Amino acid sequence: MTWVTIGLSGGILLTMALLLTTILGWANRKFQVDVNPRVLTVIDTLPGANCGGCGYVGCGEYAEAVVLEHEAVNKCTVGGQSCALAVAAIMGVEVGETLPYRPIIHCGAHYDDRRGRHEYLGEQRCAAANLITDVQGCTYGCLGFGDCARACLFDALHVVDGLATVDYDKCVGCGACAKACPRNIITVTPFKSSRVLAVACSNKDKGKDVVAVCNVGCIGCGACARTSSLFKIEDNLSTIDYDAYSPACSLEVLEACRKCPRQRLVFVGIPTAQDQEKAGDLESPAIVEPDFKTTVDDTEWRG
Repeated sequence: MTWVTIGLSGGILLTMALLLTTILGWANRKFQVDVNPRVLTVIDTLPGANCGGCGYVGCGEYAEAVVLEHEAVNKCTVGGQSCALAVAAIMGVEVGETLPYRPIIHCGAHYDDRRGRHEYLGEQRCAAANLITDVQGCTYGCLGFGDCARACLFDALHVVDGLATVDYDKCVGCGACAKACPRNIITVTPFKSSRVLAVACSNKDKGKDVVAVCNVGCIGCGACARTSSLFKIEDNLSTIDYDAYSPACSLEVLEACRKCPRQRLVFVGIPTAQDQEKAGDLESPAIVEPDFKTTVDDTEWRG
């Protein structure tokens, strides 16, 4: 009797397996979605990071947009120029030079540089701390709780002594850090060279108010603007005209850096040996778009 039961059970399971296999095989043929072979080829060409830096959910969605919607072939920040050229070849189009995109932290204040900072015992995240009044005196500066570092999938951003710091050797420019910053003091911009001058401050308050909350913030004194026409003061904050900037301006720019009493004009990125020789003992920084603007003004926050 036991063997009969076992045999019957086995027969039923085998029948069910055959039936389900037949149904699934039919469904696979019936509901199969034909995929453009070029989409698969583009997916294989992309790095597969699925970082979202191109503006799409992942590499698959971006590949479909390129092939089916004629999206630009140079939006992959991780793959860079070589990837853009490969995708362009698949699509039979031409692509110009693709500039790498990298983030810039528009703040240079470490813990010891901040005045009016109070102990914060709430959730140790920038998004939460940004809603609290008087976490620190400067309402523009880096909060230092590392939301940006946690968002980075490439271990390219770390909080060093309370200040978000980019490791440009690892950074791929996906922009996840900028999206995570509640104060919007991180801008992802095209690097026109290995390093570019930036203003490491976002504070648009008047000089005396900046001095009251920060030891290093830009006070809008205009020393840089008096040294070079590349600089001008807007809303109490130094700005740079990158349209007019060129290698021929390097000596002029370095002189402006030396004249800055708060040392807020810095070069960010990966300096070449020649850059390091020219800069001497100046602090090293990176790149900003011609229209310098932090997005802190577009954010609703308190404190």
